[in-house]
Amino acid sequence: MMQSFRNAAWVAGAALLAGCAGSLPAERFYSLSAGAAQGAAPAAGPASAAPLYVELQAVTVPQQVSRNQLVVTSGAGRVALLEQERWAAPLASEIGQALSLGVTAELGAIDVYRTPTPEQATVYRVSTNVQRFESAPGQYALVDAVWSVRRIGSGSGKLLTCRSAAEEKVAPGYDALVAGHRRAVARIAADISQAIRAMNTGAAPGCPAAAPASP
Repeated sequence: MMQSFRNAAWVAGAALLAGCAGSLPAERFYSLSAGAAQGAAPAAGPASAAPLYVELQAVTVPQQVSRNQLVVTSGAGRVALLEQERWAAPLASEIGQALSLGVTAELGAIDVYRTPTPEQATVYRVSTNVQRFESAPGQYALVDAVWSVRRIGSGSGKLLTCRSAAEEKVAPGYDALVAGHRRAVARIAADISQAIRAMNTGAAPGCPAAAPASP
């Protein structure tokens, strides 16, 4: 009798735990690199031209958003961590991959970060420090970054440091918020590409003019 009671209690407890586990909301994962290079037009050049090499180094982000969960602003200086809404990879890696895809697609270049390059090759080394990454659902997505491009190899020593602040208005919902961040990162990738293109053609490099916020 006692053994039967224990077995019944165990089965009931297991069923209760299974029910609780089944009622937990599912986690959703987002990526900034999905579709990051869509619509980009690689720069045209002669078929015999040497490949254009870029080296997009690891991106740094503020500690407040350096986590897997989406961090959203909730007004009056408050932020909220969304346990069920998460990045597919650490945020710095997501931004870095999206920038790499955007720049290489824009320029028709090869990202050789942590990859050996041919001797005497010219490489454009890009460093990016994201100073603000703000998410306001239903309002805006903001990416504010300081970046630099240094030419390594032939004509080395040239260094350009610029700042790009890209703010995108977004509709309600987390999908729309992440899409806004994708557009903001794409705008920064376009700024970096413009600077590299100028350096590569021998033009005097300069920081791109600030673009207005997206309507």
